[in-house]
Amino acid sequence: MTPVETIIIAIVEGLTEFLPVSSTGHMIITSRILGIEKDEFTKLFEVAIQLGAILSVVVLYWNKFFPLNRKGFYLKLIVAVLPALLLGFIFSKKIDELLESPLTVAITLLVGGIILLFIDNLFQTPTVEEDEQITLKQALIIGFWQCLAMIPGTSRSAASIIGGMQQKLTRNLSAEFSFYLAVPTMAAATGYKLLKAWKESPELLTNTDNLFSLFVGSMVAFVVAMLAIKFFIGFLQRNGFKLFGWYRIVVGLALLALIYTGKL
Repeated sequence: MTPVETIIIAIVEGLTEFLPVSSTGHMIITSRILGIEKDEFTKLFEVAIQLGAILSVVVLYWNKFFPLNRKGFYLKLIVAVLPALLLGFIFSKKIDELLESPLTVAITLLVGGIILLFIDNLFQTPTVEEDEQITLKQALIIGFWQCLAMIPGTSRSAASIIGGMQQKLTRNLSAEFSFYLAVPTMAAATGYKLLKAWKESPELLTNTDNLFSLFVGSMVAFVVAMLAIKFFIGFLQRNGFKLFGWYRIVVGLALLALIYTGKL
């Protein structure tokens, strides 16, 4: 990866990680468009730069994560992340295979977009307005919803937000809980990938150029993700999910056209 490609992929990650449009899908598409070879480091890079996005959530919601004596808050996150940890471990090889499929991304973007067109009308009677009101059962169910994002193109953010709204959380609280849940989920996924890379291909993490790319990518993703989160919450309050639905549909159809014509 060139320095320019590193920055472009990091910007895409930062912009899309917390929006309901699928960061993984967008990075796969961007890599194909740029002609970036899908070698082992590229695969590692696209996961590892999520650390920057994770840090943006912790910084923006500092008062939620600290002090550390908020036992109830952390217990809910632990319960909510368990399904992803378990199913992610069991189906890790199949997930890696799906990551190579632009067709999977196109279909899930399209289907998810159609769902987002109607999501605001489906859940109109929320009763949970503060994270303190979320029960452990609700947190666990939202965690299972999040597992849908193991299919590339689904969007971890979209899946967990829809799960939150289905569990009677307000639209804004669903989005915020999705951000909180991203921290342990993405930290676990990134940590697993880094540990696996260290055991199987340690040269990937000892190469100076690779380390520099990871550092730059993480910092760019951090800054862009902070801006994206602030935009998303404000936009969501005013407009809901419909525009994101139309965006996903347009991108999904465009991808299907590119695949059908052999250009992708």
